[in-house]
Amino acid sequence: MPTPSSPYQAFATLLGSAGHPVSPAELHGLLLGRCCAGAGFEPGPWLADAAEILASEPADNIRQALLGLQEMAKAELGGSEVTVVLLLPDDNAPLAERAVALGQWCQGFLAGFGIVAGDRALSNDAREVLQDLAAIAQVQDALEESEDGENDYMEVMEYLRVAPLLLFSELGGQAATAEAPKPSLH
Repeated sequence: MPTPSSPYQAFATLLGSAGHPVSPAELHGLLLGRCCAGAGFEPGPWLADAAEILASEPADNIRQALLGLQEMAKAELGGSEVTVVLLLPDDNAPLAERAVALGQWCQGFLAGFGIVAGDRALSNDAREVLQDLAAIAQVQDALEESEDGENDYMEVMEYLRVAPLLLFSELGGQAATAEAPKPSLH
């Protein structure tokens, strides 16, 4: 059973209490997909895309959580140590629940990436990453509660922590650099 204090569970509770049947994983995937495709980190467009997936304007508390999520993504992708922490159920949750959230994260990422990137030409590596994400989104029922299933889940999760970075460096990093120019060292 997930710990009540996990960020995923807290966000899921917040969304559920407001009647939004969207998972935190899908919203986080949507956000990172947008960022990796070059959307930058302006709050207005992110909140508009989030409102669309939520099917309504978010209440203030959810709006603040969405902005906090965006700040976290900005720090992760724009920091000196580029790393991605996925918003997923913690390791104590049943594997089936974690696998479903992994698939939802991939679906959200692909949707967010598609919203921003559109028909933009991509490198072969970038197309391969997107194909992998589409395949991962479909295998959520294939993981069995076993040591092998756990190992497979961990491998996929590690891949998902690294794969978006390729897309961000190819497309999203340009927008982040244009948005926040580096200070002069004169």
